[in-house]
Amino acid sequence: MEIQAGKVLSLVYLSRALRAGAAAKWLRAILTDEPAGSWRLYHACMSKKLRFGVLSTANIGLKKVIPAMQRGQLTTVAAIASRDLAKAKEAARALDIPTAYGSYEELLADPNIDAIYNPLPNQLHVPWTTKAAESGKHVLCEKPLSMTVAEARTLLDVRARTGVKICEAFMIRSFHQWLRLRELLEEGRVGELRSITGFFSYFNINPANIRNRVETGGGGVYDIGCYCIHASRYAFGQEPTRVVATLDRDPQLGTDRLASAILEFPAGHAIFTCSTQLIPYQKMNFLGTRGRIEIEIPFNAPIDRPARLFLDSTGDLSGSGITIENFPVADQYTMQGDAFAQAIYEDKEVPVSLEDSIANMAVIEAIFTSAKSREWVSP
Repeated sequence: MEIQAGKVLSLVYLSRALRAGAAAKWLRAILTDEPAGSWRLYHACMSKKLRFGVLSTANIGLKKVIPAMQRGQLTTVAAIASRDLAKAKEAARALDIPTAYGSYEELLADPNIDAIYNPLPNQLHVPWTTKAAESGKHVLCEKPLSMTVAEARTLLDVRARTGVKICEAFMIRSFHQWLRLRELLEEGRVGELRSITGFFSYFNINPANIRNRVETGGGGVYDIGCYCIHASRYAFGQEPTRVVATLDRDPQLGTDRLASAILEFPAGHAIFTCSTQLIPYQKMNFLGTRGRIEIEIPFNAPIDRPARLFLDSTGDLSGSGITIENFPVADQYTMQGDAFAQAIYEDKEVPVSLEDSIANMAVIEAIFTSAKSREWVSP
C-alpha cells in the first residue's frame, strides 16, 4: 500500500515564518530597547530573505547546499569567499552569487550578510564559527561541529556573548521523512522502540581528500558515523549511557575506514557500521515491540523523486504488511536553510542546538576511546 505523506507538514512548516506572532517580535525589537541580537532579527526580516555568505568553495557547498538555499523560501546566497579570489569569482559566476571575496575576513565584514554557512574542513569549524558570530553573523556550520567536546563547549560562551544563532548542519532534522519518523514513534506505531540499526558507507581512498586526512578530522566516524549517532539519539529521545566500538584504520592514511559501535540507551540499543572504503550504501531501521520503520535513503535523500519510508505493522516476512509513505519531492538542504532562517525570524531554538551537538560529540569521543581501550565507555 502506498500513501502520500508530508504535504501538510511542508506547507505548515514553510508558512510559520509569516505568522503574526513573529512579525510582532520584529516590530517590538525596533520599538523597545531590546539587545542587538533582536535588532539583527528585524534587520534580517526586512531583507526579506536571510542573506547567507559562504566560507570557502567546498564541494558540498557548491554542489548541494548553495543551489538548495538559493531555492529557499526564506534564504538566499549573497556572497562567497575563498582564500583564492579566482576560485571565489569562478564559483560566484557558476552559481549566480552576487559577490565574491578573496578572504574570509572580507566576507565577515560585509554588513549585507546576515548569516554564514561554514563548510570548512572540520578543524576549522569552531575557529571560523566563532569569528563569524563575533562579527554579528548567525552561523550554520557543517557537521561535525567540532573535533572534541571541549572545543564544542567553547561555542556556548560565544553564543551567550554574541546573541547569534549557531546550528550544526544535520539536514535530516528539518526533512519531512525524519519529521514523520518522530510522529510515528510518538504515536506508538511501532510499540515500544527497542532497537535501531544503521549502515552508512562510501568508497574513497584519495589521500588528498580531506576525508582521508587525520589532521582535518577525516575518517568515517567524524564524516558519516555522526549521522547514525545523531539519528539514534533523535529517535530514542535519550542519551546513551555507554558505548563500545571497534575501528579499523587505513595503514597508510591513518583514518578510520571501518567502524562499528553499540550504543546502549535506557530504552534499548542502537548498532551501526560506517565505512569510507566499502560500496556506497545507507539504511536506517527502527524496531519496536509491535512494528518497524525503515527509511529507504536516510541521509542522501533524492531531489528528483519522492523520499520513501516503510512502516511494517505485521512482521510478515513477505512484506505484505508494509505501508509505503511517499513524500513530496524536495531538497533537504533547502528545508534546512528555511528551518534555520525560521528560527532566526521567530527567535526560537535552531533545529540542532549547541547542547544537542555537544551531546553528539560526546558519543563520538566515547567511540574513539572505547575502540582504543577495548572497553565500554560512558559519554
